[in-house]
Amino acid sequence: MTQGRADGDPAVQMQPSVFLERQSYRRRRLMDAARILPLLGAVLFALPLLWPSVPDGTAQDAGVTMSAAIVYVFSVWVALIVAILIFGRMTRAWSRPGDARR
Repeated sequence: MTQGRADGDPAVQMQPSVFLERQSYRRRRLMDAARILPLLGAVLFALPLLWPSVPDGTAQDAGVTMSAAIVYVFSVWVALIVAILIFGRMTRAWSRPGDARR
């Protein structure tokens, strides 16, 4: 007699696999990253608010200049656009039926 089974049907004993296919796993992780991207962007955009500002007439060592903060904000903006383009191309490739690269 087998453990934990009342009948002799082997189909009752089979349990689904714990592991996912590699492509399915990568797709889920990519979608998770795409969901976190807006939150990451908001945090990166808010970061200059925490930087100390340069008071008028003081040395530049006292804080971050406005021009450096603007360069930072536009750099983050461009990086987010590039990341969204990458995520868009990857998800578009998965949505095509019959694509060999899926």
